[in-house]
Amino acid sequence: MTLTANPLRLSTADSQFEADFKARLHWAADTDAAIETSVAAILHDVQQRGDVAVLEYTARWDHVQARTMQELELSQSELKAAFDSIPAAQREALQAAAARVRSYHEAQKRASGESWSYRDESGNLLGQKVTPLDRVGIYVPGGKATYPSSVLMNAIPAHVAGVGEIIMVVPTPRGEKNAMVLAAAYVAGVTRAFTIGGAQAVAALAYGTATIPAVHKITGPGNAFVAAAKRRVFGTVGIDMIAGPSEILVLADGTTPPDWVAMDLFSQAEHDELAQSILLCPDAAYIDAVQAAINRLLPQMPRAEIIAKSLNDRGALILTRSMQEACDISNRIAPEHLEVSSQDPHRWEPMLKHAGAIFLGAFTSESLGDYCAGPNHVLPTSGTARFSSPLGVYDFQKRSSIIEVSEAGAQELGPIAATLAYGEGLQAHARAAEMRLK
Repeated sequence: MTLTANPLRLSTADSQFEADFKARLHWAADTDAAIETSVAAILHDVQQRGDVAVLEYTARWDHVQARTMQELELSQSELKAAFDSIPAAQREALQAAAARVRSYHEAQKRASGESWSYRDESGNLLGQKVTPLDRVGIYVPGGKATYPSSVLMNAIPAHVAGVGEIIMVVPTPRGEKNAMVLAAAYVAGVTRAFTIGGAQAVAALAYGTATIPAVHKITGPGNAFVAAAKRRVFGTVGIDMIAGPSEILVLADGTTPPDWVAMDLFSQAEHDELAQSILLCPDAAYIDAVQAAINRLLPQMPRAEIIAKSLNDRGALILTRSMQEACDISNRIAPEHLEVSSQDPHRWEPMLKHAGAIFLGAFTSESLGDYCAGPNHVLPTSGTARFSSPLGVYDFQKRSSIIEVSEAGAQELGPIAATLAYGEGLQAHARAAEMRLK
């Protein structure tokens, strides 16, 4: 039987569009109760027993036997050896990607990550002090696939922000270490690395053990157990986000080769069956051409079965009345990745308010952003781009307010503060301000 992929065809002109559109977008983010129960027990166990518990869980699930945590730590020399061992083309690609990611995040730091202050007319000093986090943990998946790009995207902005220690955890099922992941850790400046994963790794990072120091924030993607663990330790530590399935939305005006757009839809669908790929276009004939390209190209894909299920279950090809309407629908979706595959993308970009990353023009494939364009590929999903941002230097910094009130300023501000404090029934607040009045 020939494998086919037929994303749902919709038209905004149909009376049933709204209902069908909402049904296609729906994704249940509920965590399995059994996973929550298991994760809660693991977190508590690691919090109580530390290294011993981590070693037991690593043996149970990753089938890696170790007597001490030191056996699971990767030395800097081992990271360097991994870098030296990979083919020259891979070394050069990692270094080129890292340089671009570093350059982008350095610009980001200059734009928004510096301390500032000013004095007002009364001589009061007011400002903001920006300081890096002392220590962060980055989780790198290591089960079904390996992601050296995730190492770069998580570690480099932390390094640029000035984080003192970057602790990486990566599961190595059956002891199989991926050389490119280790090489990426070397290139990105990871301080320490441990071959552990799952909820136990998140617990070790959050609470600390005899070997692994407690961090102040945990970033990076993982499976359902990792996501549940990150959700539970939030408050003890900061986290970046709880990511849902990957998404791509393509706004096309019909001028891009259909094969390019079909492959861009594949690029997210191949992640997993729950990934979502959507095309919005005002040209019905072009949508037909993209569907034909999907049918023609699908058999060539090594992950064809995953792509087909993703497109059949969650994909959509939507005929809009105009590109303006397509932009409006895009803002409702707030996608993780948004491609504006148009002859004049800058005409439409000002209309787009909500997206994790916006890729402008036919030559800007989403995959370039995933690996080497420079901006971060850790992006908000499931509509959270309406209020969330990509991972960045700012995620590895914190801000302290700076206030220095002059004697003259105390005379001006004291009566205001006292009046408001009395109004709230907080007499000590009021008196503290009044004591400084002449």
